[in-house]
Amino acid sequence: MAADLLKTIEYRIKSISLVPSDGGKFEVTVQDKLIYSKLSTGRHAEPGEVLGLIQKELG
Repeated sequence: MAADLLKTIEYRIKSISLVPSDGGKFEVTVQDKLIYSKLSTGRHAEPGEVLGLIQKELG
């Protein structure tokens, strides 16, 4: 996922952090706003889903 983000919107990303967790849990925030949470949805994101949410948030 990080590679897709960098490939597509690298010029708009100041930083990206991956923080390991147990059980495959992850959350994605953009400018301190939570935009995707596997903890909340209970599922993995579909291919391109997180990228689309980030692009939408960045406008």
